[in-house]
Order: sequence, then structure tokens, then C-alpha cells
Amino acid sequence: MTADAIPEFPFDRPTALEPPPQLAELRERCPVSHVRLPSGDVATLVTRYDDARAVMADPRFSRNLAREGAARLATTKDGGLFGRRREGAMEIGEGQGHMRWRRLLSRWFTARKMEVWRPRVQAMTDDLLDAMLAKGSPGNLSAGLALPLPVRVICALVGAPSEDQDKFAHWSRVMLTLTRFTQEEVDQAYREFNAYVSDLVDRNRADPGDDLLSELTQITDTEDGRLSQGELIATVRGLLLAGHETTSNMIAIMTAMLLADRSRFEDVIDDPDLIPGTVEEVLRLDSTLSVIGGVPRFLTEEVELSEVRVPAGTTLIPNIPAANRDPGKFPDPDRFDPRRENNAQHLTFGAGKHYCLGQPLARVELQVVLGTLTRRLPELRLRDSADDLKLRVGGMSGGLQDVWVTW
Repeated sequence: MTADAIPEFPFDRPTALEPPPQLAELRERCPVSHVRLPSGDVATLVTRYDDARAVMADPRFSRNLAREGAARLATTKDGGLFGRRREGAMEIGEGQGHMRWRRLLSRWFTARKMEVWRPRVQAMTDDLLDAMLAKGSPGNLSAGLALPLPVRVICALVGAPSEDQDKFAHWSRVMLTLTRFTQEEVDQAYREFNAYVSDLVDRNRADPGDDLLSELTQITDTEDGRLSQGELIATVRGLLLAGHETTSNMIAIMTAMLLADRSRFEDVIDDPDLIPGTVEEVLRLDSTLSVIGGVPRFLTEEVELSEVRVPAGTTLIPNIPAANRDPGKFPDPDRFDPRRENNAQHLTFGAGKHYCLGQPLARVELQVVLGTLTRRLPELRLRDSADDLKLRVGGMSGGLQDVWVTW
């Protein structure tokens, strides 16, 4: 393949909610293919389920792109989030340090513990929906519910003030840039976010509460420094960023996807037992949450995928939207079926040692929102045509721009 023949990535799409047709074409004809990133560097894209899962679950392959030969994703000098050298983040991101970090945090994010949070999530959802309804129809679901709910939840869990949601949103957008922000703006966002979290850590250390940050602070101080100050700051920053950014986007995407074909929404109204399965199908079929489609890996040794040898030193992107529509894993994969038996086997939350720690909380939030909307607003509709929905652009985290609804 010549340099000129390497396609530009991310691909264009027909509408905001439809995946780029090139993904299905590549999955069928060329499941291991070269693509050119916004930085100009070349990476390898894998589009089949088994290949994507194998790469994500393989501990030999690193998510650290701050190394010689790794492709830069973004147009910034550091190449974007995964190519940036950061104190603390590298220690908890790889190898034994990552496993130690997961053990410390995993007891906070069990499915059982997140179920205990369900009534609190429900109360927050009702409170925000009450405020949105008081303003009258139409309403901006993104601003009124999708963004503030996950921020309130993660702030309550971590021990941060939820009124700082605009700061989190700004820092997240800048830190997750692909083409939108400069290196100077990214560096400034990191400085501000780190200073904010450092101050938060100091305040929680002085006056601990019943939250995750307070517990982590005590662990850091009393148990042989199991988390350094840098690791603690990186952990809290990551929780605040990931804990609101992805779930906020997913609430808006879920609502749009179900109202774009309103029979899906009406099915849940008629049978609330479909809520869990509907959430899983939304997670499986979404193609907008991540612009590049998955967390890249740097291959530390050669691997064979779909009978193609991929050499060591390759930056490889397991494309989750393509893998989640692989007919080899999900029969009739483009059909929305909340009763699908294996839909929870999607790769939206990753696989292996990097499987999303917060996925039980994300599932609870999505289920609560869907149950509340179908119960309280059975006449809910999109204000505009689904084809008029706009994607967020310029960052690694995609999603939709404002989703306006009527009731």
C-alpha cells in the first residue's frame, strides 16, 4: 500500500448515529489495515471482534505511547493523551503498578456496591429532571441531565464538589484533544487540573469523609505509601475525567438512539424488564463515543491477527464499534435487539486487565436514566430529526452536541 493510498482516519460518517461504512468494509475485506491519524502518523486498525479482544486482553501490549516509534494521535507535540509523560499515571497504567492500583480501587466499584448507590443515583436523576421539566418543553437533555448527573455521582463518590462541573468539562475537552487545542492549552489544563486535585487531596486528608478519596488518602499515609502523591493525583484526575466524560456522552447517545427509532423507547415503556438489555444494545451499537474507536496499543512483539503478521513497534487501534458489529460474534449485528443473549459481551468497556473499573457504576446510571425517562416522560421525542444531530469534533472523546427533546 502506497502512502497516498492510506486512508485518513477517523472516517466520515453518513449521519451522527450511523457508523462509517468503511468499518464494515474493512472488517470484511481487510480486517488489519493501515490508517493515517490526525497527527499524520500511521497506525494499524483492527476491526474484527476476536482480534480486537485479543489485543486488548494481551498484557504484552502497552497503552503507553510515550515511547520511541509510537504513533502520535493528536496534532499536539505530545501526540495526545496516551503519548504524554505524566508523573504517577505511568506507574498505575502498566504492569505490577496497574494491578496494585486495581486492587486498591476495585472494592469500591463492585456491582454489589454500585447497587447500593442506585437509590442515590435515582434521587439525583429525579432532582435534575424536575428542574428540566420546570423550564418547560423543549429542553436540552445534554445540559439538563446528561452532563450534570454523572458529575454529581462521581463527585459524591470521590469526594469533590459537584459545582465544579464546568471546570471538569473544560479540562476534559482540552486534555482529550485531537485537533482542537494547542500544546500550550493542553499543558495549562494539566497544570490547573493537577493543582485542583492536589488541593482536594490536602483538604480531604485534613478533614476525611466517607468517600473514595478520603480512603485513598489514608491508605497513602498509613500503608507504606501504597499510592504516592503523584499516583494519587493521577488516580483522582482520571476518575473525575472518565467518571463523567464517557457516561455523560453515553446518556445523550442512548436517548438519541432510542428516540431516533421510537419503537425502541416504546418497547421499554411497555416492558421495563427490557431496561438492562436495552442499555447493553445501546452500548454495543454506539459508534460515536470514541472518535478513534478504542484505546491504542503499542506492540512490544510481533502478533498475528486474521492471518496477518503485525510487527513489533506497531501502534495498533482495536476499533470497538467495528468489533461490536462483527457478524462472527453477534448474528444480524446491525439489528437492535434488547433480548439478544450475548449483547453484554460487547467490548465497549474493554477487556482483560484494563477492563473498565467503573463499568458497574456506568450501567447503573444508564439504567436509572432510561427507567426514569420512560416512566416519567412517555411522550418524550427528539425536537429535531435524528439526521440533524451533530457530533462533537476535535477530540478523542466524541459523542453528540446538544440533544434537544420535547415532551
